[in-house]
Amino acid sequence: MTYADRAGYKIRNQAATHFLTFTVVGWIDIFSRKRYRDIMLESLDFCRKNKGLQLNAYVIMSNHIHFIWTSADKNLSGLIRDFKSYTSKCITASIQEEPESRRDWLLHLFRFHANQTNANEIFRVWTGDNHPEEIHSAPFYTTKLNYIHQNPVRNGLVANPASYLYSSAANYEGRKGLIDIDILHW
Repeated sequence: MTYADRAGYKIRNQAATHFLTFTVVGWIDIFSRKRYRDIMLESLDFCRKNKGLQLNAYVIMSNHIHFIWTSADKNLSGLIRDFKSYTSKCITASIQEEPESRRDWLLHLFRFHANQTNANEIFRVWTGDNHPEEIHSAPFYTTKLNYIHQNPVRNGLVANPASYLYSSAANYEGRKGLIDIDILHW
């Protein structure tokens, strides 16, 4: 039994809307670089257009991402698996192929974390847990949406949630964000 199972964090309804957290192994600040944040945005946009992702909310922080996701294909676990696998490969390829002052350090840490698992991976970017919480009511949805959008404010990055570029907060204020989202109305 995994920690997620013991703690009750498990996707039980593949068609339900969920609050999710994807955390970088070792809390490594990979998203302090624009190009890695852009990989996330491009991947989210692709999944919206081609993989049945309904992206209801997001915020990309330096070492983790919060989402509210729904799978139109009723396969949330598969969508998460594919997204994390693809973005992990894109991030490590970018580290290897493009100028990166932290290249050796990042690859060493991602290799170290891969070696700590039974998975057949060379590099591991994401932790195995997604901390899924099913959105079961309008008040719970509002709580999670506010939590997501207030994350950059709590971290002292901006004073107003909609001022943070790598978030869906602007979309919820009727403005154009960096990517389109599927605003969820209860």
